[in-house]
Amino acid sequence: MTTHSVSISELVVKTKTKKTNQFFASLRKSLNVKKTWGSILKIREANVICSHFTQFFTFNVANTESLEHQAYKIRHQVYCEELAYEPINENGLETDEFDTHSSYCLIKHSSSDLYAGTVRIVNSSVDNEEILPIEKYCLDTITELDYAPSNFPRGEICEISRLAVPSIFRRRQIDKFPGAATGNFNEKTYSEQELRCFPFIAIGLYFSAASLALKLGKKHAYVMMEPRLARNMGFVGIKFKQIGPVVNYHGRRAPYYINADLLYGNLSKGFKTMLSRIQKNINSL
Repeated sequence: MTTHSVSISELVVKTKTKKTNQFFASLRKSLNVKKTWGSILKIREANVICSHFTQFFTFNVANTESLEHQAYKIRHQVYCEELAYEPINENGLETDEFDTHSSYCLIKHSSSDLYAGTVRIVNSSVDNEEILPIEKYCLDTITELDYAPSNFPRGEICEISRLAVPSIFRRRQIDKFPGAATGNFNEKTYSEQELRCFPFIAIGLYFSAASLALKLGKKHAYVMMEPRLARNMGFVGIKFKQIGPVVNYHGRRAPYYINADLLYGNLSKGFKTMLSRIQKNINSL
């Protein structure tokens, strides 16, 4: 009787354990399905948003002194006034030694006629006199030496830097512009669809920089970037290759490399459409 009783108890325990394991396995599967479905929905939403991005924003190459100053103003607002990475300048412009051999992209918000961001391409010359910022300040951070700038023709390398998006275009809720109280800006209400596009401005800037770099014949691009931003870019399929460790350079940043194959290789349909439209715009300028 005792042996039989123990056997029954063990059977009950095993049965309960099996059912418990099945329950948690089912729960994990359910959660994974929900997570996967959530990711799919986010990707679908992203594809829809980026396919309509050019309805709200236009893309410009700063080919005049006036447009260059617009880029310098945005950089001053972000890098000097907001982040305090650079000192405040009385003229309200942020420039450095690399601007003598750089090209600039600007994104303008169509309905407000305000510039929503800028990014620059630092070029290098064949005679090797013009170096990149990463070569001057962070060359020792590049540990994957196969990707060192010195391995490629000078005329084919560039650096993407000074990406800046004003705070008014980083907001997700309808709000007043900074400075509205002093009359610098009028109150502006964005549509929900426009607000949903705002997080894609940085992506649009990188696409603009890539389009301009390709137009200029650049085949190898570098950027010192926050790992979090690199991961966000990876979400949309822009696979920057990390070529060195994270260091403290205006915050936690690491050296990254990208070329055309890495750019095009993993983009989803919506983002390919967005890049194609931006390229068409940049190439027409």
